[in-house]
Amino acid sequence: MLKRVSLVIAFSLACLLCNSAVAEDFTIGTLKISEPYVRAMVPGAPVGGGYMTITNTGTTDDRLVTAGSPRAGTVQIHEMKMDNDVMLMRELANGLTIPAGKTVELKPGGYHVMFMKVAEPFKQGQVIKSTLTFEKAGAVAIDFTGGPVAGGTGSHQEIAK
Repeated sequence: MLKRVSLVIAFSLACLLCNSAVAEDFTIGTLKISEPYVRAMVPGAPVGGGYMTITNTGTTDDRLVTAGSPRAGTVQIHEMKMDNDVMLMRELANGLTIPAGKTVELKPGGYHVMFMKVAEPFKQGQVIKSTLTFEKAGAVAIDFTGGPVAGGTGSHQEIAK
C-alpha cells in the first residue's frame, strides 16, 4: 500500500512539473525578451500568434525588424488595433520600435509575431524554435513555449492570478 501511495505522489509531482513550465528569458545587447509563448493551434489552422515582452534597458531605440522559424513558411511582425469600431490586423513592414528605457508587450489583440503557413499546428507544451532580428542588437535565437489554445502561457504564476 505504501508503494502505491508513493507512486501516486511521484506521478502527481511529475505532472505538476510538466505543466508548470515557464518560458525562458533571453537577452541580446540591451534587450531582454521575457516569457515568449505561442497559443496551441486547433488542427488544420495555418497561422499562429507569438507573444512576449521586450524591455530595452539601453539609451537608444532599437527595432524588431524580422522574425523566422523552421515551423512556419513565413513569420511577420503584426499589429492589431481598432479603427472606427473595426479590428484591423496588419504587418508592420518597417518593424516594431522598442523605445529606449521602455517595455513593449506583444500580446493578443495588439502587437504580435504571426507564424504563417504552419504545416503542423503548435501544441501546448511544445517548444517552437525561432529567431528574432533587431536593427541594432542583431539576431537572437529564442524558444516560444506552447500555451493553451484559450490563451496565456499556462504557467503557475498566471494560473494563481
